[in-house]
Amino acid sequence: MKRTDGIPSAIRIGIDLGGTKTEGIALDATGGERARFRVPTPRGDYDATVRSIADLVARLESATGSAGATVGIGIPGAISPATGLVKNANSTWLIGKAFDRDLAEALKRPVRIENDANCLAVSEAADGAGAGCRVVFAAILGTGCGAGIVVDGRPLGGRNAIGGEWGHNPLPWPTDEERPGPACYCGKSGCLETFVSGPAVAADHRRATGADLSAESIAALAERGDATARATLDRLVDRLGRGLAGIVNVLDPDVIVLGGGLSNLDLLYAALPPAIARWAFTDSLDTPVRRAVHGDSSGVRGAAWLWRPEEATVTARRCIPD
Repeated sequence: MKRTDGIPSAIRIGIDLGGTKTEGIALDATGGERARFRVPTPRGDYDATVRSIADLVARLESATGSAGATVGIGIPGAISPATGLVKNANSTWLIGKAFDRDLAEALKRPVRIENDANCLAVSEAADGAGAGCRVVFAAILGTGCGAGIVVDGRPLGGRNAIGGEWGHNPLPWPTDEERPGPACYCGKSGCLETFVSGPAVAADHRRATGADLSAESIAALAERGDATARATLDRLVDRLGRGLAGIVNVLDPDVIVLGGGLSNLDLLYAALPPAIARWAFTDSLDTPVRRAVHGDSSGVRGAAWLWRPEEATVTARRCIPD
């Protein structure tokens, strides 16, 4: 898809920068995948990270025969509006760096950078579980608990670039047993992330039973009828219901999309709507809760869609209630 008429390439490149791997994808104008590659992330080495992404973009352009493709990048952090530098990044070697400017210089073109949870939301709003929906709230329930918000196809980063930082609000309506809550790496206690992330579920089960199991193992035990494992998942559903009710009360999204490892728990999609309804400030709740259609690929696809998602023909579908 190389252009020779001065018009930019129709290819959109997305990069998902993770702590251990970096994935790149090239999408055509309709969202079709044209190429995908994955490389190790140069942990702790900022300059090597910039070079690695530049090399990955060149590789994707070569594979698709495109030139001048748009480039969007998802990172586990955000660009601070106050300083123009990276903040709140789990990949700590990015913190305090002018990552967008350095990449733009390396690639000889502008780039768009968003938080990886926002990229999940953009992907699912473009051609996934939230296709055609005006307001999409997408939560990542994995090693942490983040979220992204998309309105009319565009990520809502917010004035301070912390839009969607759902995991660092307190668990709503806590019981006496839940106060003050586990300590969070952010310096506070009782954050949602300390209750509804994968490691938090494992820690909750350990406190209740003394058994040191992963969230996946707990889910498997519950499937086999283990009462203590089922009780742990019931607590997860209740806490997610309270947390998401707060989102519904403030944002009232058209759809809630779940990604991350815990999104693979089938029971969430039947159990969460009534759990949310118990706490939402409304007489009737019909907000659907859906699994991310693109799964682990949502982040990298969403990064590609950071450029002009409203032009994609795939967004023409109507948001249909469940």
